[in-house]
Amino acid sequence: MIRILFVCLGNICRSPMAEAVMRHLINQEGLQDDIVVDSAGTGHWHIGKPPHEGTRSILDQYQISYEGQKARQLEPSDLSAFDYIIGMDHENVGNSKKLAGDLPTGTIRRLLDYIEDSPVKDVPDPYYTGQFDEVYDMVLKACENMLKEIKHRHNLKGKGE
Repeated sequence: MIRILFVCLGNICRSPMAEAVMRHLINQEGLQDDIVVDSAGTGHWHIGKPPHEGTRSILDQYQISYEGQKARQLEPSDLSAFDYIIGMDHENVGNSKKLAGDLPTGTIRRLLDYIEDSPVKDVPDPYYTGQFDEVYDMVLKACENMLKEIKHRHNLKGKGE
């Protein structure tokens, strides 16, 4: 079982969007028995809350389920329990590495590392910018590329392959 954890600041905008999009892509490929997806935030402010209304709105627009998602805080045990810890920006990656300390971890990267030649490296926080459409486009493209890489690396075959 391959485990992916998306991480942002509060776990209400970017990381739950990435979790929902990746889960949707995994389900379309029929790989839900091979890959598990979750999300967390480095901060504690929104624990237990559903995704932000802007995130819910854009996911509803594309008919992507976020059912059952509730914000939670990143814990040290997450860093060894997941194979891929994917931060939305350099601060999330740095905080994840700091929390891990000397503990062994999965691969820690930024989401936009999965978009070759991306003009930006950090997913902007729509909580502050209001640009949920722009963030969705980035998240979708990066998740598609990430899933393609994971399938190749772990020799997984999706539907029709």
